[in-house]
Amino acid sequence: MAENSLNPVPFSEPPYLRGLPNPYITPAHLRFQKACRKFAWENLIQHAMEWEKAGTVPEHVFHTFCKANMLLPNMPAPLPVDWLKRLGIHDILGVKVEDWDYTYTGIYCDELARSGLSGPGGSLNAGFAFGIPPIVKFGSKDLQERFLPDLLTGKKRACIAITEPEAGSDVAGLTTTAVKSADGKHYIINGTKKWITNGIWSDYATMAVRTGGKGAAGLSVLVVPLKNHPGVSMRRLKVSGQITGGTTYIELDDVKVPVSNIIGKEGDGMRIIMTNFNHERLVIAVGVTRSARVALSAAFSYCLKREAFGKPLMDQPVVRHRLAKAGAELETMWAWVEQILYQLSHMSKEDGDRQLGGLTALAKAKSAMVLNECAQVAVLLFGGNGFTQTGQGELVEAILRDVPGARIPGGSEDVLLDLSVRQLVKIYQAQEKKLAQSSKI
Repeated sequence: MAENSLNPVPFSEPPYLRGLPNPYITPAHLRFQKACRKFAWENLIQHAMEWEKAGTVPEHVFHTFCKANMLLPNMPAPLPVDWLKRLGIHDILGVKVEDWDYTYTGIYCDELARSGLSGPGGSLNAGFAFGIPPIVKFGSKDLQERFLPDLLTGKKRACIAITEPEAGSDVAGLTTTAVKSADGKHYIINGTKKWITNGIWSDYATMAVRTGGKGAAGLSVLVVPLKNHPGVSMRRLKVSGQITGGTTYIELDDVKVPVSNIIGKEGDGMRIIMTNFNHERLVIAVGVTRSARVALSAAFSYCLKREAFGKPLMDQPVVRHRLAKAGAELETMWAWVEQILYQLSHMSKEDGDRQLGGLTALAKAKSAMVLNECAQVAVLLFGGNGFTQTGQGELVEAILRDVPGARIPGGSEDVLLDLSVRQLVKIYQAQEKKLAQSSKI
């Protein structure tokens, strides 16, 4: 589908792009969406399947996006305006950096995932979405001065490195250690990181390490050099989906890092990581919902033209029933995502983290469930074509392989379901305490 064409197939576009009234989208948002779609189509989307099959997005694509400031939208809103202006960056496709809000972020993430494949976009954005934000939010002035100019302009690449072979969603259980040298000037890091998106191309990792005792209180976050740094070895991992994402295994053997590379202070690790997760989970939810949209609309289109038993598949009640159930899940999910994006645009970061953190975790988990439903329906309705990595069903077959990459990273599904309710219980208890206190006055 060319960049400027409107897909008439049901479920192919969010309602605001089908001309329906929307309380969140302004004319400025619409102008950005058109420009963003054109840029993404020309530089990524039209080649996405080709590059996914090849296994790697060409390096020049990252630099093209950076030159146009088109990886900055992956960062949390509001953007780091002072830093961007210092670097001569004043707008993103015509949107002033100071005007950027989470609705723009949602539009961008939706367009970046328009191919339906999460790997190509994921090959570009992990550093800006997850690796750089902790430095911006929690890094010292010295740390920011040393790293942000190159990272924000794409001269250097970063990733986030938390997960380990024995510690994924259980962040508090990670075992990679950072012990101070005898002279107190360096941390010596030993351990492994696994399933690190973009790691293989990254100059630096924003890395969770253990500087103290057991549990969450012993965690810290460091900026750790990767490429060609003594003691660091990296290799790509073969994964079933998101082939182009650069999933990486990192080994750290007496890796020497200046103590000044710490983000925040020792023991701040869990707070930094959890704050970062809220943004990560939200942008994942947006992209995943677009992938679900691509899969379901492809199935809808196929069922309109494919004949079986003497009539189009769409004439079969069971087919319409499957499409309807998946479509209801999809549009409900998008409405929820839009709502969260709008709410974050009108709340402080602190209020958003506190009030929406649990719901964002729930939304991320639910979006992956919706993707699973839509992808499963699409593959079933495509039949044999949906089981084949070439031909009419190759896209839905690839999207189905991407599903685990939606259900596991950023906090696996069952962990996030539990986390969301625990967060909501905390909010309830805090509100109940306030009500009890006010009733005594």
